[in-house]
Amino acid sequence: MQIIPMRLWIMIGVSALLFTCRNVQADHGAHHGNNTKTVNHAFQAGETLTYTITWSDIVQAGTAVLEVKAAETAKNGRRAFKLISTARSSGLVSKFYRIDDRIQSTVDDEELYTLAYSLDQKHGNRKKKREMTFDQSAGTVKVLRDGIQEQFTVPERVQDALSSLYYARTRQDFTIGKPIIIDVHDDGKTWSVELQTLDREKITTPLGEFNTIKVKTYPKYEGVFQHKGEIYMWLTDDARKIPLLMKSKISIGTVIATLTAMQTGETVP
Repeated sequence: MQIIPMRLWIMIGVSALLFTCRNVQADHGAHHGNNTKTVNHAFQAGETLTYTITWSDIVQAGTAVLEVKAAETAKNGRRAFKLISTARSSGLVSKFYRIDDRIQSTVDDEELYTLAYSLDQKHGNRKKKREMTFDQSAGTVKVLRDGIQEQFTVPERVQDALSSLYYARTRQDFTIGKPIIIDVHDDGKTWSVELQTLDREKITTPLGEFNTIKVKTYPKYEGVFQHKGEIYMWLTDDARKIPLLMKSKISIGTVIATLTAMQTGETVP
């Protein structure tokens, strides 16, 4: 019975599911102005972050990798980052419920909003694919799933579930007592994601000792998280705001995602 919760939580290491939604779906106007324009001092092409996912620091459940690929030319003629997230089960989890997920997001490298998103998910014998194409100037997104395409209205500067992590890292307003709200669109719904800054702490990880910002968010995102717990994240307390550690308590223990390898890529201006 423990394998199913572990399957649900292995994706903690994947940023597409880190920024889960606190509030229910709201209309376009309620989201206006949440995603303020920022300047990127946090990440550049070549960055690779590798996480080990464990259950209660005992069982290794899998690995997750976040990558920033070299800038490419987007369809609108502007340059863009390609963000890639992969998650794979390992050990006992793989024997009972194999997971192989790949998520890709294309982000304008100056405006830092999402342009395109794709999901290719394999959980056991189940497979799921989804593609989204954003027109930020028109405030719309086209969602393709199961061969059916639909169009939805989205707020300005909206993010997808993966790009939201990278956008959050560029924010400079992590302040205790002042939540950060980020608008995220996924699968036909726009959510207001709330991040709460709790404290600044020094932690020790396999990569050394770091000053961090401790952040809390709420897993109420439909279809993935099946309980109402909380996720805690520790980001480096610097311009990069690299996620070092992520924890969440579930009914049978604690799921932990720990950064175990890092390539920082090019120098951030």
